[in-house]
Amino acid sequence: MTFIQLEYIVALDRFRHFTTAADHCHVTQPTLSMQVHKLEDELGVMIFDRSKQPVIPTAMGAEVISMARNILAQRDGLCELIEFKKGILTGELRIGIIPTLAPYLLPLFIQQFAQQHARVKLVISEMTTDRIVHALKEGAIDAGILVTPLQQRDIREQVLFYEEMMVYVSKKNALYQKEYVLAKDIDPNKLWLLEEGHCFRSQIENLCELRKQSRTGSHFDYETGSIETLRRMVDINDGITILPELATLNMPAKQLQLIRKFKNPVPVREVSLVVLRDFVKKRLTDALRESILKAIPEKIRKNRSSNVIAI
Repeated sequence: MTFIQLEYIVALDRFRHFTTAADHCHVTQPTLSMQVHKLEDELGVMIFDRSKQPVIPTAMGAEVISMARNILAQRDGLCELIEFKKGILTGELRIGIIPTLAPYLLPLFIQQFAQQHARVKLVISEMTTDRIVHALKEGAIDAGILVTPLQQRDIREQVLFYEEMMVYVSKKNALYQKEYVLAKDIDPNKLWLLEEGHCFRSQIENLCELRKQSRTGSHFDYETGSIETLRRMVDINDGITILPELATLNMPAKQLQLIRKFKNPVPVREVSLVVLRDFVKKRLTDALRESILKAIPEKIRKNRSSNVIAI
C-alpha cells in the first residue's frame, strides 16, 4: 500500500470517472486503474463498483476511502509540522469562498499573504455554501470562508468578523428620503435579490421576512448571482437591494449617497473560516486567518454580533 494508491482512490471517489481522476493526478488512465487494482488485490476487497456509471464505491470501499483521506491528511500534517519546526511555512491550502465575499475580501489580503508566505500555495474557488460544505467533507478543499453559523457538528467554525448589512436605494424610491431604515420599510416588490442557492439571498429573506410577504406586485422578476448586477439595476431603475459592508468599500461618493443604514440593532452577518474538526493544516489556516484580520478595515473588526442574520 502506498500514498500514491490512496491518492488515486480518493481522486476516483471525487470524480467518479477513471480518465478524469487520472488527469487530476497527472497520470495516464491505465496507470491509475492498475494501481487501484493492486490496492484492491492487496486489501482483498473491491473498493469500486465498476458496473455502475459513474463508478461508485462499494460499501466497504467507502470506508477504505474515508480512512485513506484521514491517512493523507495526517501525512500532510506531519510534513507541515516538520517544515514549521525548521522555521518554514509551506504547503498547499485549498479554499472555497462564497461569491458574495470573494470579490470584496480576496483583494484585501491575497497579495500580502503571497508576499509573506511565498512557499504556501493558495488554491481558491468560488462556491455556494452547500458546495463548500460538500467539498470539505469530500476532501476536495481544506477550508471555507463563508457565512455562519452552519450548525454542522463535524465542522469547526472560527469567526473572522461581523459584516454590517446596508441598504442601497434608488433616488426614485421613498426610502431615499430616510436617514435610517427598518426592515419593515422595505417593499418586497421593489427588492432586487440574488438567485436561489445563495446564502445571502436567504439572509435577506430572513431579514425582510419575505417568506411571509408576496411579490405579486412586480411585473418583472430578475435574479442574478452578482451583487454588482443588483447594484446596477438599482442605479438604472427604481428599487432597493441589500449590500454587505465590504461591497461598499471604495465606492465613489455618488454611490455612497445611495447607502442607507438600518436602525439599531444593525443586522450583521457572521463571516467565518471553517474546517473539518479533524483538520490538520492548522498552521496554514492560522496564517490565513491572521492575514485576513490584518487586512480588513478596523471598523469591520470592531463590529459585534448584535443582530446576526441566520442563513
